[in-house]
Parts: sequence; C-alpha cells; structure tokens
Amino acid sequence: MTVLALDYGSRRTGVAVSDPSETLARPLEPVERVGAPAGLAALLAIVERERPTLILVGLPHTPSGRSGRQARATESFVGRLRSTCPIPIQTEDERFTTKLAERAASRWTTSSTDSRAAAVLLQGFLDRRATST
Repeated sequence: MTVLALDYGSRRTGVAVSDPSETLARPLEPVERVGAPAGLAALLAIVERERPTLILVGLPHTPSGRSGRQARATESFVGRLRSTCPIPIQTEDERFTTKLAERAASRWTTSSTDSRAAAVLLQGFLDRRATST
C-alpha cells in the first residue's frame, strides 16, 4: 500500500509519498495552485504516477484545536479533490508540521518546506499505524 500526503496551500501544496511497505515518507515536488485547473491536473498526474491507495491531507487546526480559515479552505479543497479522484481521502491533524519540517531541512535538502511538511505529516501517520498493528 502506498500513501500520498498533501499539505494544502492555495499558492503551493506540498506532496509526499510512502514507500510500498509504509515505512518511510519522502517529499516530492510541490504543486502550484491546486485550486486552478492546471494545478489540479498536475496533482492528479502525481496521483496517477504514484498510484496511492490512500491520500492523506493535513488539516491545519489552530494550536488550541479549533478550525480556522485555513482549515475551512482545506476542507473545501478536500471536497473538490474527492469529486475528481476515486482514491479514498482522509484528513489528519497537521499542527506543527511546518515547524518540524523546517527542523528536518537537513534530512531532505532538495525539497520545499511544503513537501517536507507533507512528509512529516505522512511519517507520523505511518509511525502511528505501525505501532497500532
């Protein structure tokens, strides 16, 4: 099973993918403006290329756990993605992933902060799944 993770942003969306054994996450190239037709097409091309069985989208809650403007925008994006993509989509709390991604810059030096944030989100998801089985 391969999982694709997204760190949604209206300007740029970070993308990461797991290895087939669901052990490691690695950042991919970010996608510019997924809200526009060309951006969505670029994202769907990555989905086609990577062939995930699950798409994980980070849901940015406030530090107190509330849903703010960005969380609502992300939920709207998830709705649009569900209408165009047959792969199951799940949301996951992504609080602090950008901060952790900035710290992980030396680990993934060639990727954008957005895609590193998606990789941090995905690695946490994979680690939790591994310990729950």
